[in-house]
Formats: sequence, C-alpha cells, structure tokens
Amino acid sequence: MRILHVSHQQLRKYGYLRVDWGLKLYYGLIKNDHHVQAFSDRDVAAFEAPFGIRDLGKKKANQRLLQTTEAYQPELIIVGHCDIISNQTISEMRRLCPGVVIVGCNNDPLFVPENSAKIEHRCEVMDAMFVSTGERELQRYAGKRARLLHMPNPVDPAVESFDVSQQSDFEHDLIFCSKSEAHTNRGQIVSQLRDSLGDKLRLYTPGSFGVAGVWGRDYDQALAQSKMGLNLNRQEGLHWYSSARMAQMAGNGLLVFTHAGAEFDSLFPDESLVYFNSTEELAAQVLEFHQDDAKRRHWAANGRAFFHREMNNKLFAQYIVEASMQVPYSHNYVWAS
Repeated sequence: MRILHVSHQQLRKYGYLRVDWGLKLYYGLIKNDHHVQAFSDRDVAAFEAPFGIRDLGKKKANQRLLQTTEAYQPELIIVGHCDIISNQTISEMRRLCPGVVIVGCNNDPLFVPENSAKIEHRCEVMDAMFVSTGERELQRYAGKRARLLHMPNPVDPAVESFDVSQQSDFEHDLIFCSKSEAHTNRGQIVSQLRDSLGDKLRLYTPGSFGVAGVWGRDYDQALAQSKMGLNLNRQEGLHWYSSARMAQMAGNGLLVFTHAGAEFDSLFPDESLVYFNSTEELAAQVLEFHQDDAKRRHWAANGRAFFHREMNNKLFAQYIVEASMQVPYSHNYVWAS
C-alpha cells in the first residue's frame, strides 16, 4: 500500500533526538512492506522559509504537502502532530486523491486544553482519529467526521534494545525522567519519595531537582543503567493513558511503577507492571522490589516480554492501517479486543 506519513521527523536534531513514537510508526509501516513517503512538516517549513525562520515557511509547507500528495497519489495518509498543516490542506489532499483515507494520530494528553482543542479540530476532517488515551475518554469528540480509536505506545526492538531485567549491577536503582511542570504536581510525589527512600536506594531524576536532563544516546544509557523506573504522568486517572516513558522503560526491561487509576491492569498481564494508589503505597512497593531482586527480575521480564510481543511497532503500524481501512484485523490486538 502507498502511505503518506506526515509527521515531525526532527531532521534538524541531527541524531540528538528523543525517542519518538512517530518514527516507530514510520519504521513499523516499512517493516510491514508498505511503500511509505515521509513528509516532515516543521522541517520542510524551515527549509523553505527565508533565513530558515520556520514560521515564515508555513504556507510553503502546506503547498509542498499538496505537491507531494498529487505526485505520490497515496492510498492512505497518516497525519501526526502537524500543527503547521491546516484542515483546509487536508481537505484539498482528499480532493487531489479521490478515495484516499486520511487519519490522524495524537499522542498527547487530553488534560492539556490546547491539545484537546487540536484533537477536536482534526476530527472535523479525518476519517479516523487515533489517540493514546482509552476510547472511554474519547467520547467528548464524538459527532464529527472521525471515528475514534485508541492507540498504544509501542516499542521498537531496534530502539528498546536493552534487557536490564537480566542485570544485577546498576548505577541507579530508580529513575524518573521529566522536564514539564505544567498541569501537574508529580514533583511533590518524587520529593516525598526522596525524603522517605533517599538513604535506602539511589534515585536518579534527570530533568528535575537540579539534575540535567538526558537525551538521545544519553537517555538510552541512563535507562540501561537503571534497575526500576517511575512512570508518573502529569495527571493520573485517564483510561489507558500514559506517557510514552512507560513503553521506553518497560521495553528495556526496567520494572515500571505506574498509577492504578489508568486501569492498565485490564490490559497488561499479572506480575508485569506495579500499580499504586498513594505515595505511601508506592514507597513501600519500591522498597519491596528493591530488596527482592528475584521478584524484580520476574516482573520486569514479564513486562518487557509483553511489550515486545504484543505492543511492538510492527503490530502497532499494521493496526493503524487495518483500522483506518476498516478491514478485518490480522491479529488479536490486545488494546482493541
């Protein structure tokens, strides 16, 4: 199938990237033998703009996307986080390719008002909208053109390539990576953990509490040197919502602690993720697994195996294609049961 994938590919980072779900989708489509044309909206805008000033290239980026669409004649268009691309351009793409299916993907949280507005806006012109929060939360966007579907955060075996569930020697016992302080009080939770567990284990907090953030290969190495990971979202309780951090940590074999409010226990097998409801419960669980390494290894190995078996980027990409085209599923996707 010819697929046009419109997504910010961060070309101008020149290898110094964050782990990116959009790239995992792109690679998964290729691994599944689809013919994929990539279009990086923000990079094209900067390349086409006078003096490389991206905001001056927005109109040109929309024109170049239409040019690409007409030349490539895709059967499916997947649009990621592309604020530069207007709904008017998407409607024109549909005119240029009669019969094309156009879907959107959004991996950001619904509790950020700007992002919720973006989803609602895109639903006006998309055939389907895939969101990384569970379908139960998506009914607020019902009634527009788009069908509403959940998509998970996938792992890529080429990216999540470590397996620290089999290690016993670490630099860090517990890692928490964060840089955003908007719409959240999670810093207070981490601070309480530092106070209660600081003399019992090595807590590493890149991006917080004066510790420098880590990116690219430095981020990979930080995970490879960590025993357990803390998955604190900016807000908790949205069905099946998590930062992509959970897949990145569990996919590398870290034992992951995540809030029970997202109800991931209905999606993941027993003895894989560790769920908590309070800071006190979290502290006790962290200490328990820190002191029982056999148990830590067992649960972490289960979590990693599940991600790589059931939430890898090949399955993720094929689900997006099959759900978009409304054909029978070729796999029993655990999140779509």
